[in-house]
Amino acid sequence: MILVYFLLRLIGQLPLRVLHRIGSGLGRRVLRRNNRTVQNTAVNLRIVRPELDDAAQAALLREVMIESGKSVVELAKIWGGGAERALELIREVRGEALLDAALATGKGVIIAAPHLGCWELLNYWLCRKTPMAILYRPPRVAAVEGLLRKVRGALAPEQVRADGAGVRTLYKRLAAGRTVGILPDQKPRAGEGEFAPFFGRDALTMVLLPRLAARTGATVLFAFAERLANGAGYRVHLLPAPGTITDADLTVACAALNQGVQNCVELAFAQYQWQYKRYSADDRPSPYDKENG
Repeated sequence: MILVYFLLRLIGQLPLRVLHRIGSGLGRRVLRRNNRTVQNTAVNLRIVRPELDDAAQAALLREVMIESGKSVVELAKIWGGGAERALELIREVRGEALLDAALATGKGVIIAAPHLGCWELLNYWLCRKTPMAILYRPPRVAAVEGLLRKVRGALAPEQVRADGAGVRTLYKRLAAGRTVGILPDQKPRAGEGEFAPFFGRDALTMVLLPRLAARTGATVLFAFAERLANGAGYRVHLLPAPGTITDADLTVACAALNQGVQNCVELAFAQYQWQYKRYSADDRPSPYDKENG
């Protein structure tokens, strides 16, 4: 992992536009291989953009794979040069007043950050604004966790494991008026979610975030860092959550959660990680099995 760290620092010296060109090439190469990742992405795009004909679907798939390649390679720039240098790549912030107002209430803030754009840069920006704890699942390889801590440096968020103790920690942080971050589109384990529409089709959706918001009174904001064209940098977005995200009916609350994610995705559609099996569930037929055969 030490070698990986130094490689990141070395590659991170390249201009962002060069790294994004490399990432574009990587995305095109993966697309040509037509592996399971590409196939799952194609299934998702047909679900969420059913109005597109075959040619338009193919063009959209190509765009999504190119952005996916960029998302991988740009990490060398974000991690390799340190947090402060990475933050210099942010050209604009939209909705910052929403966060300032939420922090001023002292009632806690929940940042819902979908798998969209450059979330590592978003973490840096948020942690410079306010101390933050994020809920995460530990990587399968223990050494990777150590590498992540090292590359994220001083502006790294506090990492809270996604288990019972971790959830209790989040409640305590919010009760103290602090900020926590959650991936709102991470598929929950069996029995820990509700089905709610996402781009017009039911998807298993986490109940943790709506419950946290309802029980603590914390403000929920959606956030992501949009990748600008031609390696020009990034634009941070903060959006308000739909008002029903704290509804006592979890089906209604989860629908609001998914709508919040969808509102973000529509601003940078191709930068969403569409390869995830968002519409799979243990107790329902999977569109990915059907399509991939």
